[in-house]
Formats: sequence, structure tokens, C-alpha cells
Amino acid sequence: MRTTIGIVLVLGLCVALFGSAGEQDVLAQGAPTYVGSDECARCHASYYNDFRVSGHPFKLRKAAVAKLWPTPLPKGFTWDEISYVIGGYDWKMRFIDKEGYIITDEKNGTGKTQYNMATNEWVDYHPGEKKPYACGPCHMTAYSSEGNQDGLPGMTGTWAFDGIQCEECHGAGSDHVGGPSSSNITIDTSSASCGKCHIRGDANLIPASGGFIKHHEQYNELLQSPHSGIGCVGCHDPHKKSQFSIKQECTDCHTDYEGEAAYKSLGKKHLKRGIECKDCHMPFAAKSAVKFNTFKGDIRSHLFAISTDKKHELFSEDGLTATGPLTGEWSCLGCHTDIQDKFDLKGKPEKAIQWARKNIKKIHKHPK
Repeated sequence: MRTTIGIVLVLGLCVALFGSAGEQDVLAQGAPTYVGSDECARCHASYYNDFRVSGHPFKLRKAAVAKLWPTPLPKGFTWDEISYVIGGYDWKMRFIDKEGYIITDEKNGTGKTQYNMATNEWVDYHPGEKKPYACGPCHMTAYSSEGNQDGLPGMTGTWAFDGIQCEECHGAGSDHVGGPSSSNITIDTSSASCGKCHIRGDANLIPASGGFIKHHEQYNELLQSPHSGIGCVGCHDPHKKSQFSIKQECTDCHTDYEGEAAYKSLGKKHLKRGIECKDCHMPFAAKSAVKFNTFKGDIRSHLFAISTDKKHELFSEDGLTATGPLTGEWSCLGCHTDIQDKFDLKGKPEKAIQWARKNIKKIHKHPK
């Protein structure tokens, strides 16, 4: 009986989606179409539930959807004047007006139109400028550079669905919905698949600005790291929130560093205080919205390696690229702000860097 009901439901769904049998034949001869993540939820509820509260669908949301969440608005604006919200997951939010342009000024004021979530502050975003929304293809699903979404002049390109939906990674799903046992859905576990969006510019360079690595550089960083051969999904479940996505611990692979025997006295003190591998090897060397101090942004680095060469610098001389391994100040001074403050008061900030680079050598024993 259940089998019969299931067949009826699937057939009914197919007709609802694709029309009559004759229309289906026409569609079958063409390319698959995009159906949206809600259709995926019919069979993949657990993946869907994880995905819905991850950062991917928050990349771009219509105002009607965004206002269902606790969402502030730039001063003087109402929801009737907002078409879309950019972001809102963990770092920042920006807002798009009814013509498709990013709002850069308050009503009767200038600036203060980007909301930083960690500090609950409004900050400037290109005040006084007229900014088209040109964030394709990484904020939406099935992006085309042709045309203007919703006919809005400020929108660059068109797309099938807002935000990063299931089909942006798995491909158009109409065939899969119509017959999952015989469909050709994409399952690409390569880092390059993630790197379509988690990248900025040339994959062989790591762009930087304002003393931090730029955000969206995880792929660039990974390729320059000792973990380049592991792959993103070796550590992360891409369906889940980043903070809950870790599938294995560092010591699952780095068995030589498991337990106190791998640490010197200073390392043992850190271990006993709950300091984890990621706190030193994945410091917040990148910035999306907030700079908490000189050596702490709001996104973890994926460079992993730490140089003990006192002459090595993380950034190029012009500050526009990161050059490879992390340095001691990034691993230490994001937390040890007392050391930074002490030397800043003395007018000798370079001494804090020297302190960090000296002490970073006192953490690990060399594994046998």
C-alpha cells in the first residue's frame, strides 16, 4: 500500500512540476531545469535542515524572507523600500533598494548602511556611491551574467534562486526529482568545487588588505598550505554551519601530536587551559566585517603552517598579498592582547611581535 501511495505521490509531483506526459517528453529532450531546495527536502530532509541554517542560503534573500528573521534596517528605511538583503548569517548585512542598487547612505544622512553582527554596529559601505549589485556568481544559484534580475537596473545578471541552494553544487535537479534512481546529479567532493566561490582572484595568490587576509580566500589559502592534498570535505561537511561542520579532529591525522608528550612546558600550559590546535594554527588572520585587534579579524585562516623563521613576514611589502606560513604574532597576539597593550604603551609594538615569535618555538616537541 505504501509503495502504491509513494508512486502516486511521485507521479503527481512530476505532473505538477513538469506538466502533462507530452510536455515531459519535450523537457526530457532538453537540459535539466532548476527546481529549488524545497524539492530536495522531500527526500533529503536531514541535509536540507542542516543547509537551511548554514551560511549558504543567507548569501542573498528577498526582503519578504529576510524580514521573517530578526533583521535591522538602515536608519530611515522601511521594508517597503528593500528588495533584498545580502548576508545576515554570521558577519554582516547589506541591503538592496527597489531599483536593485546596494544602499550606501542612510535616509537624510551618509554612510552607516552595513550592519556588523558581532558588534551590533552600523558602519560605512561606500558612502555616497551608487553601487550596482554585482556579486554573481557566488551569492546565488544558476547565475547568468545576462540581463537584470527582476528587471531591476541595479541588478547585474539573472539567476534561478537566491542564495547558494543545493543545485548550485549538485546541478539542476529536475531529472533527479522526476526519477532519482536514474538521474545524473552531481556529487563533486573536490576542493575546486568549493573553490568556485571560496576564492578571490588568482588561486595562486592570497589577496590581502588593511593588514588582514581578505575574506572568501579559504581556497587560495588551502592551496598554499600543507593540507592542499586533503580537500575541504575531508574536514568539513559542506551542508552544515561552519562551526558545526568539522568531521574529524586534527589529531585523527596528526597522531604524533596527541597528548601531552608532544608539547613542551609552555605547550602543556596551553593544553590544560583548553587551547586547541585551531587556536594557534587557524587564527583569525582574515577579516570580513570586524577587526577585533591588530592581529585578530573574524575569519579563521586556512594556511595552518606556522613559520619559526624570525625574518619571515606573513604579508608582502605592499600588503596586498599573503606570502605563505603564518607568523608568531598571528598565532599569539590575537589572544595575548595584554602583551600587545604593554608594548604599545611603551611605544614599542615591534617588541610584542618579537615576544610572540620567540615563544611560538616553545610549544611543540619535534615528534619522533
